Amino acid sequence: MRPDLLEVFGDGGLLSRAIPGYRLRTQQLEMAQAVAAAIEETSVLIAEAGTGTGKTFAYLVAALLSGGKVIISTGTKTLQDQLYDRDIPLVRSVLAAPVTVSLLKGRANYVCHYHLERAKSDGRFLSRDDPVHLARIDSFARTSLSGDRSALADVPEDAPIWPMVTSTRDNCLGGECPHHSKCFVLEARKQALEADVVVVNHHLFFADVVLRDEGVGELLPACNTVIFDEAHQLPETASLFFGDHVSTNQLVELGRDIRLEVAADAGDAAALQEQAQAVEKAARDLRLQFARDSERRTHEQVFADADFVAALDHASGELQELIEHLDAHAARSEGLHQCWERATMLADALQRWRNQADADHVRWVEVFASSLRLNSTPLSVADVFRNQLSGHPKAWIFTSATLSVRQDFSHYQQQMGLEDAVTRSWDSPFDYQNQSVLFVPEEMPDPNSAAYTEAVVSTSLPLIEAAGGHAFLLFTSLRAMREAKHLLVAGMQERALDFPLLMQGDASRSELLERFRELGNAVLLGSQSFWEGVDVRGEALSLVIIDRLPFAPPDDPVLAARIAKINREGRNAFMEYQLPEAVISLRQGAGRLIRDERDRGVLVICDPRLISKPYGRRIWQSLPPMRRSRNADEVCDFLRNPERESDTAGA
Repeated sequence: MRPDLLEVFGDGGLLSRAIPGYRLRTQQLEMAQAVAAAIEETSVLIAEAGTGTGKTFAYLVAALLSGGKVIISTGTKTLQDQLYDRDIPLVRSVLAAPVTVSLLKGRANYVCHYHLERAKSDGRFLSRDDPVHLARIDSFARTSLSGDRSALADVPEDAPIWPMVTSTRDNCLGGECPHHSKCFVLEARKQALEADVVVVNHHLFFADVVLRDEGVGELLPACNTVIFDEAHQLPETASLFFGDHVSTNQLVELGRDIRLEVAADAGDAAALQEQAQAVEKAARDLRLQFARDSERRTHEQVFADADFVAALDHASGELQELIEHLDAHAARSEGLHQCWERATMLADALQRWRNQADADHVRWVEVFASSLRLNSTPLSVADVFRNQLSGHPKAWIFTSATLSVRQDFSHYQQQMGLEDAVTRSWDSPFDYQNQSVLFVPEEMPDPNSAAYTEAVVSTSLPLIEAAGGHAFLLFTSLRAMREAKHLLVAGMQERALDFPLLMQGDASRSELLERFRELGNAVLLGSQSFWEGVDVRGEALSLVIIDRLPFAPPDDPVLAARIAKINREGRNAFMEYQLPEAVISLRQGAGRLIRDERDRGVLVICDPRLISKPYGRRIWQSLPPMRRSRNADEVCDFLRNPERESDTAGA
């Protein structure tokens, strides 16, 4: 007989007996009841639950008690692994639920036997560490049951060897692969088909469903419930996968794979090998048309640049010539035939991007450190996503700590086509009035002024000193973050402060966070990737400083096109789109501070618009109910004596 929810969550219930210090939280119980009702009614629920609510256990208990097949999708691999390794096993044990669980990741997370053998035979590497890493991966592939690269800690996650020993959607040989019978990807998908609970991430979910691959797309018809955790990330992820793109990386990888196939099966095809190299060079030359990375430009902007057009023409021409060479050799091996198919698809994608104007899509270019991507992105994913929900009847649960603006879900509902969904919101159980202070400094300059970052650092230094380090500084741009680091180094030397200074990019995110926790008094500077999904509890973090309100740059091609569309329709793009997006991002950044009922700290938002602009009130009222202050001395006193009540004045 299944226990009811009160028996699980209540005082003296199953969870309190299994977890030391566990106590009833009405928000958690109510969320579990709402999820259970949605599953029973096969309806759509948007569930916002503040930090500390315990939303993961709320939906897990409801889902495991439902008895049906469940897909859980997360925004990050970190949460995906946490669910699979820790949370689900605990809940399953507490409920004594006889459910089977599977973890399903994208192809690039599993060693590919075929490409591993190709890399071993090729012997050409991108770094001195690659031969050592390759030997470790080879040994791992012979003994591992899963082939999941995350289980091989001896090889860094960003090692250049990984793309050479894993497959992609483009270069997987499928059923024609000589190693098909022992494929790690197929084994993971087989286990997922047989499991009661399958844990995926948003990227895999959309990649498989949209492209009708044989992973999640095959699971969906059989499942009863789909749960999206970290659901605030879905609009951006869906836009990526409901759109279209082609990258210089795809061309470089195509050339590399052709060279490996020629070496293995067509040693006499020297001209084909030379043409593959020509395509790789043309792709790299196309990337080099841009001096900086992290750039975004519209289709119209890049086509006004004659050098870019010439480089794109050259890359397209070299690709067409490569296709002609492949025509003559594709029959010699399955690998070469598959390369011919890839080359043809890439040529078609390039042609579509150049010529197919669509009022519902925006074409744009994104520049990365070593690659260039040509994108076609839908202005809205609502209709497309709505169609995904109209298939086999099932419950759809969307949950996150940040989905609304003052408990108004209309922005999220319109983005995702969820206008008919049930919406519920539960506040955090934390005592923000006593645990935290929101500080908005006085006399800050305009955020667009040249001296703004210098003012942010000047404001931050006495706070960092009062806190004894223990600080996150979150920036809305990489440029501001890097400028702030130089200013902080000088300022800390002047004040004789000896706190370790860490910055995004110096190491992987997980490594930086581990060092931050271990050091105990560090100052960490981060940009976009540190605004969410970061959980540092206890004394290591007591000060979060945000440089400015996170409005997306208005010249971003996709945002600019969406703003123009909304305004053309006679609506107010700032209030309907830009402001809600900024509020949700700010709530994510603010959520880094208080992660536990024993945490104490100060949230600093340096941007004067929070006070000076009419919309500022709407923003700070969407934040947790912290005490508010504009007095730096009071805030420093709170940081030095976090356990003592301080008389902070209202902003």
